[in-house]
Amino acid sequence: MIDENLARLRNHRNNIDRYRRLLGTKLSELERQYLERRLSEEQTAIEVISTAIFPLTLGAVNAPRQPSPDAATSGRFAINSAIH
Repeated sequence: MIDENLARLRNHRNNIDRYRRLLGTKLSELERQYLERRLSEEQTAIEVISTAIFPLTLGAVNAPRQPSPDAATSGRFAINSAIH
């Protein structure tokens, strides 16, 4: 199952690469709109498959940040301890 999903990811990535190359060429507005729509669909498909394969969530990455007491001098931020 994982091999199939990885193959699907690879196919979507190849499609994205192809659409990006095509967008760099001379196209009519209709062709450009079509490719942009397909590019968006392929990117969404990658996100869906990736979430199914790798359901890992990193709470600290999306945690709200508050200035640390020494932030005024160092410019660093501390992760809000209320989420732990």
